[in-house]
Amino acid sequence: MNSNTKIESELNKREIRPTAMRMIVLRYFLEEKNCTSLTELEEKFDHADKSTLFRTLTTFEQKGLIHRIEDGTGFTKFGLCTEDCDCSFDFQHYHFHCINCNETFCLKSLKPQSLNLPKGFMVQSANLVLKGHCSNCN
Repeated sequence: MNSNTKIESELNKREIRPTAMRMIVLRYFLEEKNCTSLTELEEKFDHADKSTLFRTLTTFEQKGLIHRIEDGTGFTKFGLCTEDCDCSFDFQHYHFHCINCNETFCLKSLKPQSLNLPKGFMVQSANLVLKGHCSNCN
């Protein structure tokens, strides 16, 4: 199965119509090892319409293909979801933000411990960001 067919299949699996821009953006997420922001995508794809990139990220997030990360930089970043991810609190994982190179990484193998919240409390979202130096900068 060639790369385009694989990307098209992944989009179809999430019920996302495989347009050229969506395929390009998904390929970028699949090839990158770190999370990315809309601004970074705009710089990478300077020929692309900014609103199309924004709508692509919005669609990907709504369909559970990517998830949003607030890493404290002032820029929302996005990371690729795993196939079984439903972006609920139970699927949360840590993120790592390097204070040297400013990259943010998904640490999908590190899961938060279960929380025993007081009665009446209900988690709607969580921001699980560790900060320090990544393996490239350490």
